[in-house]
Amino acid sequence: MEKRNFENDLRECILCEHRCGVDRTCGELGVCRMAGPAVASRTLHPAPPESYTIFVAGCNLKCLGCQNWTISQYPDNCMAVEGYVDPRLLAVESISMLESPAGARMGADRIFFSGGEPTIHLPFIESVIAEARRFRPGLKVNYDTNGFMTEKSLMRVLAFTTSMTFDIKAYYDDTMRAIAGTSVEPVLRNAEIVGRTARDKLWEYRIVAIPEINEDDIKPLCRFLASISRELPVAFLAFRPNFVLDEHCGAQREFIRTCVEQAKAAGLKNVTYAGMTNIPGNTGTLRGEVKEAYERPGARLAASYAHSKGCSTHPRDCGACRSASNCPIKKYIPYRNC
Repeated sequence: MEKRNFENDLRECILCEHRCGVDRTCGELGVCRMAGPAVASRTLHPAPPESYTIFVAGCNLKCLGCQNWTISQYPDNCMAVEGYVDPRLLAVESISMLESPAGARMGADRIFFSGGEPTIHLPFIESVIAEARRFRPGLKVNYDTNGFMTEKSLMRVLAFTTSMTFDIKAYYDDTMRAIAGTSVEPVLRNAEIVGRTARDKLWEYRIVAIPEINEDDIKPLCRFLASISRELPVAFLAFRPNFVLDEHCGAQREFIRTCVEQAKAAGLKNVTYAGMTNIPGNTGTLRGEVKEAYERPGARLAASYAHSKGCSTHPRDCGACRSASNCPIKKYIPYRNC
């Protein structure tokens, strides 16, 4: 990608559904709080699909249970990241690591972009891939996303990615707002586009099952995915206490089994699960007053955690929040990470 195109994408940024329209080339900051692209870390990674994984810093969501909060909430949490890396150097390094003895032993066969959320750095990622495919034209790429991107950005991603891991956090809007601070509609829209038009690129939809918070969302979410195709791959990930939900209990083994049963009852045929279960923690107690801003008890519970850590806009709407430039959630440091 030519430098001028790289800059044009950031000059009036509408890469994700926040559509902030800020000029990131001049240091203006939108919801993601990122001016330019930054690499948090990069490493050979054994988790399927095996890959050379590049974690980019920053995110357009503020998910209360984020396991990668040290990089997703950068730069406001003042955690260290590597910073900008020249796309050509990153491309050469990636291919070298995939072809290394360690990469071969692992079976790593692609570059895997994760975060944070890669979409906020989409032109940078496109540039890395273009450089890498100059040296290896058939290079595989995996794109890991929270799905909160514009349709135009999604089409750009589908044009270069070989596989996609797609996170879905909720089915109901109030649950999504409580967990992530955004509307659920763009995520479900994009999930459906992928499921209907690019099923061959979908590695799996990933649903983090959070006890008492998104339990009511599991059944309708599974029915929604099954209505697209019963063959779609769905993986449930057991919630581990983390970030703003550091005091909350982990997912119980029985809860994960129930999620799988509900998915199969909805007609889904390709269902898996993973993650550590039965991590102790608190349950059921509201941590802050959120009044009647949320319809579902699970959404109210999640939002109460956010309220107790300083989030004052309810229902949560990070794109319209007056405190976006000084968000207490982005600065929160959890007392435990499981």
